Amino acid sequence: MTILRYVFYILVFPGALFTIAVGLFMAGIDRKVIAHMQKRVGPPLRQPMYDFFKLLGKETIIPAKANRAAFLEAPVLSFVSLCFIMLFIPIFGFTAINGAADMIVILYLVTIPGAALIIGGASSGSPFASIGISREMVTMMAYELPFVLVLLTVAKKVGGDQLVFNLSLVSEYQAANGSLLSHWSMIPAALAMLLVIPAEVGTQPFDVAEAENEICEGPLVEYSGSPLALFKLSINMKMIIMTGLFTSMFLGGIRTGFVALDAVLFVIICIAVMLVSITTIHAVTARLKIEHLFKFYWTVVAGLALVSTILVWIGM
Repeated sequence: MTILRYVFYILVFPGALFTIAVGLFMAGIDRKVIAHMQKRVGPPLRQPMYDFFKLLGKETIIPAKANRAAFLEAPVLSFVSLCFIMLFIPIFGFTAINGAADMIVILYLVTIPGAALIIGGASSGSPFASIGISREMVTMMAYELPFVLVLLTVAKKVGGDQLVFNLSLVSEYQAANGSLLSHWSMIPAALAMLLVIPAEVGTQPFDVAEAENEICEGPLVEYSGSPLALFKLSINMKMIIMTGLFTSMFLGGIRTGFVALDAVLFVIICIAVMLVSITTIHAVTARLKIEHLFKFYWTVVAGLALVSTILVWIGM
């Protein structure tokens, strides 16, 4: 029964099926709200799902100069790693896998899709892809610093004298002491995390690695069919993963006693976080240049995270 339970966790809830379904739904809401903010009608909420299944039915064309194995395996690696991340994120009172260092595991797993994109782009042999992967590497280096600082700040705030990287313990701390967002010393870290989310997901204005009208989608330029569908799906899945991580770290502690109701509340809060951190920024901001992106994350965003880190370390 234990094996079957973990198979259910990985394949259904809170793993692959749940992450895919909610990710596609959130992507539909994102596109619809952006359209209304720009005074357009916009596509139906189901459009990301239509796009995904349409790509699955298209022919997969492999460039003659591509490394076939790396080219095809990269999107699968990206997809599989994202399916496992949700197992470590508490959905309020429910956690599929309760480890001692959940946040460290998530930090490593969430890096894999970016690395897979770099591997896939490099294996395609396209000059547009080579530009895109260099931009992707710079983007990853830019947001990883504030991301790590935010995780350290949360771990210190919850653990006190020792660092606590267990998200379940973070949730229990918030249930007893109120959400971390209600602690004024954590507000700069929360703002930094809200700015890390769109870069991690890869949405405008931080989508410099793909930049359709500049480098023809960069690392994805040679992709088509089901491999492209998996890469596009990975972007949608990261919406629920990153907003879910923010919810667990800063808005946790809510427990109804019913897993289904907890999941519904969790998704609603994640959608609200997405509207703030992804949708609004996308609608009102033009794409940044790569040098501006790097400077922004290593000064403004890292500065916000560092302020909280210092405040928490001195006991405030």
